[in-house]
Amino acid sequence: MTRIKTDLCVIGGGSGGLSLAAGAVQMGARVVLVEGHKMGGDCLNYGCVPSKALIAAGARAQATRGTAFGVTGAEPEIDYAAAKDHVAKVIATIAPHDSQERFEGLGVQVIRDFGAFISQTELQAGATVIQARRFVIATGSSPLVPPIPGLDQVPYLTNETLFDLRDRPEHLIIIGGGPIGIEMAQAHARLGSRVTVIEGVKALHHDDPELAAVVLDRLRAEGVTILEGVMAARISGQAGAISVETADGQVIAGSHLLVAAGRRVNLDRLNLDAAKVAHTRAGVTVGPDLRSSNRRVYAIGDAAGGMQFTHVAGYHAGVVIRSILLGLPSKARNSHIPRVTYADPELAQVGLTEPQARAEHGDALTVVRADFMGNDRAIASGKTDGLIKVMVVKGRPVGASIVGAGAGELIGVWALALANNLKISAVAGMVAPYPTLGEVNKRAVGAYFSPKLFDNPMLKRVVRMVQMVLP
Repeated sequence: MTRIKTDLCVIGGGSGGLSLAAGAVQMGARVVLVEGHKMGGDCLNYGCVPSKALIAAGARAQATRGTAFGVTGAEPEIDYAAAKDHVAKVIATIAPHDSQERFEGLGVQVIRDFGAFISQTELQAGATVIQARRFVIATGSSPLVPPIPGLDQVPYLTNETLFDLRDRPEHLIIIGGGPIGIEMAQAHARLGSRVTVIEGVKALHHDDPELAAVVLDRLRAEGVTILEGVMAARISGQAGAISVETADGQVIAGSHLLVAAGRRVNLDRLNLDAAKVAHTRAGVTVGPDLRSSNRRVYAIGDAAGGMQFTHVAGYHAGVVIRSILLGLPSKARNSHIPRVTYADPELAQVGLTEPQARAEHGDALTVVRADFMGNDRAIASGKTDGLIKVMVVKGRPVGASIVGAGAGELIGVWALALANNLKISAVAGMVAPYPTLGEVNKRAVGAYFSPKLFDNPMLKRVVRMVQMVLP
């Protein structure tokens, strides 16, 4: 048995763990990184990167269809296996940045094995015992497979296996109408599959219903069947012939089944009880400083039991590095964290949605809106199907919702405003180049200030008086 003493042991080589390990070692700490599966974690290998690559392939196929801008389109010839080759190439291009070799080059000691605590101060990974001043759990999450009768008797896909599929599904059934389910539904429909989405409540139910409807209407227009308020009750069949029976008696027959019903945190292997780390099914129990019940152990990203996004894990890494390396107080918060569903049109959110803001702030809330139809760049590009809402309280934005082309990029302005507690006047002072979609943000700000400027009788009287005395 080999024993190692170190300043910091990072458990998990996904986005958050890698960010933390790279930052810590370059700041002078001794760092051990423990990873039992693939470097880069879910985001690189099964999540953000491959899904966006497949979405891009679907978008290219969609762009060739129809007639627009004086260009006659044609039905594309789709090679599904070649689209998956594109996905694999994208992963391979990014992988060196997350590789063991790169991190060892930075000075991180990388141990490729699963780790489990054997005491409050020690973790065992294979034949190595690591004693560290601080541990950070960054183990991420895995697909949640719901206990639907018959599911364990049929072949099914998750995001961890979908991207290995080489033959295009004739009819893909997706259980789950969240971001993953909706993104993959549209991508596969554009690549030539029939697609049915089964969602037990409302599809994209965490988002503003008005804006979510814009996305769902587009998917339905592209041929995706979306069943909402429908629970999968039983599953049967075999490879190439899967049937899903719903609680209301419908039977949906398809060739492939994708389970996209949520995520579960990866904590099972860690033996957290030995480390006296409190936890639940949702994740490690942590305070605002992301420290667990064991003062030596922190958790970040999905393992911390909160928002499950790659950029949250990276943000958490920055929070804990202040405490662990510099001994400075540092706390995480969620109010400024954006999220995006990468459908077409994109759906982006930061802070409170309109329903949430109304419930929290009541009459103090002002909601301002701007349609993409009023944006010259959107008109020129034929991308006018979109809307922005900004929720404002006492002159400060408390949330922003955007649906439309480039929504994931546009939301950044509002994420900046919320992160720094800026007034909406700060965005008013920004000059956006013309013509860009970024002017949509300015139009929303204009909708907030226009009544104060143009419907103000007192201001009009002042202007008239000034004009009378000006030379």
